Amino acid sequence: MLKIAEKKRTVLDIRAAKNAAEPFLALTAYTAPIAMLADKVADMVLVGDSLGMVLYGMPNTLGVTLDMMITHGTAVARYCQRALCIIDMPFGSYQSSPSQAFDNAARVISQTGAQAVKLEGGEEMAETIKFLVERGIPVVGHIGLRPQLLHTMGGYRIQGKTDATHELLLRDAKAVEQAGAFAMVVEGVVETSAREVTESVSIPTIGIGASSACDAQILVSEDALGLTPLPRAKFVKAYAELRAQAEQALEQLAADVKARRFPGPEQTYVKK
Repeated sequence: MLKIAEKKRTVLDIRAAKNAAEPFLALTAYTAPIAMLADKVADMVLVGDSLGMVLYGMPNTLGVTLDMMITHGTAVARYCQRALCIIDMPFGSYQSSPSQAFDNAARVISQTGAQAVKLEGGEEMAETIKFLVERGIPVVGHIGLRPQLLHTMGGYRIQGKTDATHELLLRDAKAVEQAGAFAMVVEGVVETSAREVTESVSIPTIGIGASSACDAQILVSEDALGLTPLPRAKFVKAYAELRAQAEQALEQLAADVKARRFPGPEQTYVKK
């Protein structure tokens, strides 16, 4: 966690965390209840387009719309009292041109109350990142495994295993940094590449499936809480198994209803 006062995190706070003595935590949130939990421990809260899979049961993130991100982003930003709130730009909302990206990112920021946006891409998105930053929209980059390029990349393939993908990661990282992003997510990358990328840039790297070599770590909150079904990705560690507890609780509720134990006297209104 950042060594600063308990106040609302800013883009400058996150950027300065590159030189922090310990990594900081980022978590996803798609709803107000999870945002309230994440805000207590995380320095960054990301409204990720992964909500398409976690909340909507989509097979990937490609079907997520800008309206969906704004709706969920508004709910989450309202409860980010200390964490910096960032919202993913969904597939198709920024790739066409820097102008398209600015129009949609401006809408996200103005309608949700979030402080920054995140978009996937390295060298090919540098011009867009620069365009947004110069017009007052802070940007978090995203390199390595990019879920929005699922079909182009041939699936969820770990990056950095070959010399070619390692060199591409380094070029992408430098391009994102030089374009003006204040941080970057590094996803699905072998440890040696994650470490070299982190050492090569002056902005924080936020790892997910990229080892502890990064300056920060991000997880989907539902994964960390054990709310998602098994099997889970290799990089996930569940710190509770709330899905199993919830199933047991609802089974007990069903049994109590069938046995007329619920509602009981404590849950029943009576005429006085």
